[in-house]
Amino acid sequence: MAKAHVIVIGNEKGGAGKSTLAIHIVSALLHAGNRVAILDLDLRQRSLARFFANRAAWMAANGAALPMPTEPDLGDGKALAKADDAEQMARFEAAFAEAQTAEVIVIDTPGGDTVLSRAAHARADQIVTPMNDSFVDFDLLGQVDPVTLELLKPSIYSESVWEARKVRAVTEGRHAAIDWVVLTNRLAVAEARNRRRLEEKMQKLARRVGFRVGPGLRDRVIYRELFPFGLTVADLSPDVRPVAVSLAHVAARQELRALMQALGLGEVAERLPDAA
Repeated sequence: MAKAHVIVIGNEKGGAGKSTLAIHIVSALLHAGNRVAILDLDLRQRSLARFFANRAAWMAANGAALPMPTEPDLGDGKALAKADDAEQMARFEAAFAEAQTAEVIVIDTPGGDTVLSRAAHARADQIVTPMNDSFVDFDLLGQVDPVTLELLKPSIYSESVWEARKVRAVTEGRHAAIDWVVLTNRLAVAEARNRRRLEEKMQKLARRVGFRVGPGLRDRVIYRELFPFGLTVADLSPDVRPVAVSLAHVAARQELRALMQALGLGEVAERLPDAA
């Protein structure tokens, strides 16, 4: 059996949009015909797991049929969050092994440094890091001089990814490189001087620590209003339309295509249906 491709959505800062990205990546993969497994390691909040529970309930109530991922059982999230590291790792290893029946495993991680987050990063084929259009978010990737704004050094999350890459190289050999993509998420519509400064530092840090920079998802109402139904813009069709479809939804679908292209998943982008 071929090894599943592992995509880890990671950033040690909360509120960067990890779960929003995760649900859209999973949805796009599913609509492209991939077998997908999900692991939600944000044990207390469980936004990714709750999203697909909402999806199952909405489909049952509306007689709809949409693709679903598999979700290996991690048990009660709140109880597991209080367990010791050994028990958490045992649950994770069992769930990760079960997920290998899928073609792609998408792992959503919490906004903090945990034993499960480190384990997930070390098993990643691709790490996807969303960050808001702000030096507050950039601070977890790199430190800048407070006077000149010159890049000083990589910060804590960049160091975590570096450690994950070392672990991966030791366990699977140097050929097992981790592709790291940083996505600028929730961009403001208007161009701003702050964004130009931020983009300059991003490019410098990218060359220094080895990540690619791509577009994320804007802060659109459609992403929020579809969440309670467990739906994304990729799901909308003449038969699945819990909200009125507008030109904004068409733009959001194109945004999702651009995201998948940035992740190197062009074949997934091409197979996404047009908004109906």
